[in-house]
Amino acid sequence: MRQLILILALLTLPALATAGAQKYEPLSDSVRGALSRSIADQAPPTSSFRTPIDAIDWMTEMSRRLERRIPNRDSRHEFLRAVHYEATRAGLDPQLVLGLIQVESGFKKYAVSSAGARGFMQVMPFWVKLIGRSDDNLFHLRTNLRYGCTILRHYLDIEKGNLFRALGRYNGSLGRAEYPNLVHGAWQKQWSYTNTREAVVTQREPAAAL
Repeated sequence: MRQLILILALLTLPALATAGAQKYEPLSDSVRGALSRSIADQAPPTSSFRTPIDAIDWMTEMSRRLERRIPNRDSRHEFLRAVHYEATRAGLDPQLVLGLIQVESGFKKYAVSSAGARGFMQVMPFWVKLIGRSDDNLFHLRTNLRYGCTILRHYLDIEKGNLFRALGRYNGSLGRAEYPNLVHGAWQKQWSYTNTREAVVTQREPAAAL
């Protein structure tokens, strides 16, 4: 009986993530203010896709790839719409964000690292006090993605667009190649995406111009 209770208790604990975590760095008042405004800004009720057809194409393809990791269709679609919106809003490639999530948490909503980073994008709790609100829940889908994408955008800006170094900062492993290479590999091998409709149009344009 005791063994059964122990097993049930372990099953209810958040999954332990093996990824690293962002390190606290002092921010200027202007940077802190800009990040706070970005976090607090509410998502408008509009799509992040350029057209409904683009949305159908991307959602269909990404949903197929993600099905094994998130079996429930409604949960999977909610997750993908949120990723696309928050990544696009932060000026990030949604497929890059999917690759980062794969490495950071394995798509586990309640993942917790040994350092205490939380959720899909493994956000460290100190960010809530630094740029957010005390009641922000880092296990909430939109909240976690909003923080994660805002933080990665911040690191990209610091590193003047150098993705390798920005990813190192995100993981708390700046200067080491392992983590950036893992994310880049997941991005390119698992989540790379080309809009086939646009590709067909691009291929036909030269012939049409003759």
